[in-house]
Amino acid sequence: MLKEMNGPTDTSEAGETAPAPADPELRLVERACRALDDDRGERVNLGALAADLGTTPWTLCRAFRRRLGITPSAYAEERRARRFRSELRQGESVAVATYGAGYGSSSRVYEQAARRFGMTPASYRRGGKGAEIAYAIARSPLGRLLVATTAQGVCFVALGETDALLERELRAEFPAAARIERDEARLAPSIQSVVDYLEGAVPHPELPLDVQATAFQRRVWQELLAIPPGETRSYREVAESLGIPGASRAVGRACATNPVALLIPCHRVTREDGSLSGYRWGIERKERLLNAEAERG
Repeated sequence: MLKEMNGPTDTSEAGETAPAPADPELRLVERACRALDDDRGERVNLGALAADLGTTPWTLCRAFRRRLGITPSAYAEERRARRFRSELRQGESVAVATYGAGYGSSSRVYEQAARRFGMTPASYRRGGKGAEIAYAIARSPLGRLLVATTAQGVCFVALGETDALLERELRAEFPAAARIERDEARLAPSIQSVVDYLEGAVPHPELPLDVQATAFQRRVWQELLAIPPGETRSYREVAESLGIPGASRAVGRACATNPVALLIPCHRVTREDGSLSGYRWGIERKERLLNAEAERG
């Protein structure tokens, strides 16, 4: 249940009954999550939920932020979006999936479609076959660099040794896209801004993004963007800045699932002792990125 949210708390595997947690706050959050999982309404009545659980809205919100890093409403919205995607994947029509997931109207779904899916719900139902992705590859100080975009923004960034390897990674990331084509002219400004950053010519690039994420992942990524170039934070420090000091491992997972690293700088997060942990494109590249940012001051 909570595990699906990429949050800091794990629950038992499906089909098993976990013992009730000794921590009253954790027990409260798990009871609230069960209630939200069963609720198919579009809006969360926080007062009624808190009353049913024998607590206050303030206490419930604080417990959610401490344990999951998000509000009860954000948790409910993520669950609703998951149900919606699941029903589309199972072949339901957009209308059936809309109401089955608990949305009050189709307009609410389409309002959030670009932000959540990077494509319309009808396109998502077809496995993303309506999505069109353009990409470009260029030489950079850290090897070959690929930047891919949808109409909404950058959806994927990768470093590698060869163009063929980078193209395989891109297609593996978006196996059901309608079209993935190389377009150097269209993406020239975007990829050049990343190259300029890697060469030390400009500050951290700010490009529009089109990435899917849970509420927790978004909060982690916002914290990463707040770390000044040339500085680092440990996973624990990032978790503490979110108000959930026990979420170091969850922060690590959010960093590992970042599809636009460099633009969202997960390389600025280290282990507790300051040593460099795993990096998608190798610790050597992470070290070079940090050293280059530190030299630029």
